[in-house]
Amino acid sequence: MNFFEYRNGELYAEDISIKELVQEFDTPLYVYSAKTLRRHYEAFDSAFEGTRHMTCFSVKANSNICVLKLLGQMGAGVDIVSGGELFRALKAGIDPQKIVYSGVGKREHEIREALLSNILMFNVESRQELERINQVASEMEVQARISLRINPDVDPQTHPYISTGLKKNKFGLELEQAWESYKLARELSNIEPVGIDCHIGSQLTSVEPFLEALERIKSFYGRLQELGLDIKYLDLGGGLGITYDQEEPPHPAEFGRAVKESLKDTDLTLILEPGRVIAGNAGIMVTRVLYTKGTPSKNFVIVDAAMNDLMRPSLYGSYHRIEPVQEKSGRLYTADVVGPICETGDFLAQGRELPRLEQDDLLAVHSAGAYGFTMASQYNSRPRPAEVLVDNDQAVLARRREVYFDLLQLEEQCF
Repeated sequence: MNFFEYRNGELYAEDISIKELVQEFDTPLYVYSAKTLRRHYEAFDSAFEGTRHMTCFSVKANSNICVLKLLGQMGAGVDIVSGGELFRALKAGIDPQKIVYSGVGKREHEIREALLSNILMFNVESRQELERINQVASEMEVQARISLRINPDVDPQTHPYISTGLKKNKFGLELEQAWESYKLARELSNIEPVGIDCHIGSQLTSVEPFLEALERIKSFYGRLQELGLDIKYLDLGGGLGITYDQEEPPHPAEFGRAVKESLKDTDLTLILEPGRVIAGNAGIMVTRVLYTKGTPSKNFVIVDAAMNDLMRPSLYGSYHRIEPVQEKSGRLYTADVVGPICETGDFLAQGRELPRLEQDDLLAVHSAGAYGFTMASQYNSRPRPAEVLVDNDQAVLARRREVYFDLLQLEEQCF
């Protein structure tokens, strides 16, 4: 459930009208619902009640500090993939012992920063990374807690760009490589192997790929016990999907029951890394119609948001439901919703049935709370949008709108 709904024909975010937010903060505008974030976190975390677990929100899905702080106050940890995400998480007050560091390309200074912060563990993705972490930890005279990311060669049945658990993907280690790497980890003086990690992809709409991967990981865990390693954690990653259009992903409760049943005979603490399932439908992007144009072959609705503001449709061909902020009646027509950027690939929707739109109409692009602003750029020298967090009848400016000066701040030496 989310808290974006029509009241008397006008779209609201919780108890504030979208029009009111636009009057104050302009467009394009990201709007997040605090109630939805809380509800989704509680639904996911409670699905694993009765088993030792830690819910670590995936920062790459939505890295706004206000969002991270809200989730941290509810007890969430975080999954990070860069030094910048570590910096954000710490600024948001996340307990370092609830921070897990994933990603295939950790730089030396990032490893050092994470060790200084005393994070829970690194999810290691290659033998050379394992050796580099040991080297840095040795120089710092500390122990580095690690898990190795296993690539179980399971098809997550999702978009190929967000599939991460197949042999052809860049992520993790195949089982025999992981076996040899755990043996090496056991011998490295400044490495403490404490976990096993597996993440097979994003926007999964079935429990089955998770369970298939889990069976392979459990079998591998049995082998690891022969090495005498004190493995405490099983990081199952994230990836549970949401409804953008007609998808029917499993409810977190169904997912939780299946995973708990599979792990009932183990003594591991489970780590989950949800991102999209918590934040995706907790946010919308609001955009204004600039112009409408018809050609003999196609209709276009030209809006002030572009692929630099919401990249998913251009990058993945992703569907986002688009609705007028003020409900409209009458016959629908088919149009492409496009932005101002000088790329044919700059679109928010193609061949979409919409009510007749006029200049200055406001549109809500739904399911934009994950991989929306966090993937935004300044392409075409377009300042990035503002982000607003709504909680009941209160709106907090979570990130101000960029201005032209922000485009030049790092280039001051040139003028």
